Amino acid sequence: MNGMNNMNGMNSAGSGNSGYSNGSSSSGTSREMKQRLAGFKNEVASSMNINLQQGYNGDITAREAGRIGGQMVKRMIEYAERNMNGGSMMN
Repeated sequence: MNGMNNMNGMNSAGSGNSGYSNGSSSSGTSREMKQRLAGFKNEVASSMNINLQQGYNGDITAREAGRIGGQMVKRMIEYAERNMNGGSMMN
């Protein structure tokens, strides 16, 4: 799938931190998890050609914000489905 991320810390290009955790809730502090999630959000927005600034993003539309959030959820669900099936996608 184009733009799909590997949730163990590598983005689809294989470099950098995508903002995903390794699935363990004790793998990092709350601050680290927020940073990872922000990185994931920025990566998703970038893949959708939506420019986010660090901090406040009141200049984007509600539609753009919803698209970013929806795509984040979609990718997280796909990740969970792959891991529940031993790495194979559900049909």
